[in-house]
Amino acid sequence: MSWQSEIDELRRRERLAAEMGGPEKVARHRNAGKLTVRERVDALVDPGSFHETGAIAGKATYDDAGQLTEFQPANLITGRARLDGRPVVIAGDDFTVRGGANDAGIREKLIQVEKMSNELRLPMVRLVDGTGGGGSVKTIEMAGRTYIPAVRGWDVVVDNLSTVPVVALALGSVAGLGAARVAASHYSVMVRETSQMFVAGPPVVARVGEDLDKNALGGSEIHTRNGAVDDEAESEADAFARCRRFLSYLPASVHDLPPRVAPTDDPDRREDGLIDAIPRDPRKVYKMRRIVEAVVDTGSFMEIGRLWGRSVITGLARLDGWPVAVMASDPYFAGGAWSADAAQKVMRFVDLAETFHLPVAHLVDIPGFMIGREAEEAATIRHGVRAMTAVFQATVPWCAVLVRKVYGVAGAAHMNSSRFNLRYAWPSGDWGSLPIAGGLEAAYKAELEAADDPAAKLAEIEARLDRYRSPFRTAESFMAEEIIDPRDTRPLLCEFANLAAPLRTPGRPAFGTRP
Repeated sequence: MSWQSEIDELRRRERLAAEMGGPEKVARHRNAGKLTVRERVDALVDPGSFHETGAIAGKATYDDAGQLTEFQPANLITGRARLDGRPVVIAGDDFTVRGGANDAGIREKLIQVEKMSNELRLPMVRLVDGTGGGGSVKTIEMAGRTYIPAVRGWDVVVDNLSTVPVVALALGSVAGLGAARVAASHYSVMVRETSQMFVAGPPVVARVGEDLDKNALGGSEIHTRNGAVDDEAESEADAFARCRRFLSYLPASVHDLPPRVAPTDDPDRREDGLIDAIPRDPRKVYKMRRIVEAVVDTGSFMEIGRLWGRSVITGLARLDGWPVAVMASDPYFAGGAWSADAAQKVMRFVDLAETFHLPVAHLVDIPGFMIGREAEEAATIRHGVRAMTAVFQATVPWCAVLVRKVYGVAGAAHMNSSRFNLRYAWPSGDWGSLPIAGGLEAAYKAELEAADDPAAKLAEIEARLDRYRSPFRTAESFMAEEIIDPRDTRPLLCEFANLAAPLRTPGRPAFGTRP
């Protein structure tokens, strides 16, 4: 006896599921400039590699004879696929079915797909487009009751942050639990103009007196600048490319090590332009990204979070083929001083490096924490101490290159000085507890008040102290271990990457990752 009739029924149901919310809603979705969830999966993963799970899960209606008369598929597409040949887990919201809201067993699919990623130790990619939570207010009437909020399965979402790489792409209007799923990731992207993110959307916000459209309330220009989302993509295709590139630097899980690629750049390459990259005038700025690009493998630097916490540059790169985490100062913003949001950016990035065993290369020009009333109101010291704590908790190999300023408590957070790290200083290095120019009047107050010409005396004292600022004097006391020719930076960083490679230890981090 053959089971062909059941297989025929299975195929019919799969075809019904593939119709998603139906022709009208699919057309409306595409007219908004967005791909459907199935088109997104096809555009993201390697061709033909997607293996769907729960394809025929949904809400069915039967006649008296037990025959299927209507079928609404679950609005979450889940399964396994390959990205650039590497297996991953995919969870994609289908906005054409009830706007991506909870319906037809989506909660169980959502929990199961997170568990799949967790227990198979495979990266998770979330294509978020909807609320993904309890549905709309209309759900109350449909269910005939309301409920006490609970997010079943969130423990797995939290555990995934300390287990597997998690990427979240916000591809439409995401709110509530959908927004939380975007934020609970290691790397998140919004698409300019077509995606928005909010705790509650415009109709709800209007009830508290704010009449805003979707982009004014939660567009990418807001969330990529406040740190809620890492990066802004120009299109869905751009978002998919960023996802693939990000994952290429990371292991499948914390139980593996980041993979090396075949080196294509000379590890002994010396960049002549570095010898005069830093201006002699300490008040002049320079382009740190050019320095980063010069010392890492050519074309390998992927910046993360460029539009927020802008005095700190963070990103992934390769040194002699080895993946590393790169931090650097950007003197174009507050001279490189750590603001409250820059400190939060540092903490999150160091957690990423620690979780996935990425050695850290830090190019340092930190004049201290931001100062002033606004900085105090932002609780800069609290966030700064959290960032410093993350640096001191990190156990991954660390190499600091002191490019220019290293001042105060923030400067002290350039590495964990209580353990061994490689550290090099450029001749442009300038460090101390407080910049001379900022503390002269207070330190020499009595001498200045007694002088016939206080301005001349101030200049005399500054010139006298300036002689002691030479990095060579610090090196004489072995407080600066090595002063190097800036052109030797790449060879030394490549040596660091090769020395660090066998020291990387797979396994779960000692503390949970903070989203």
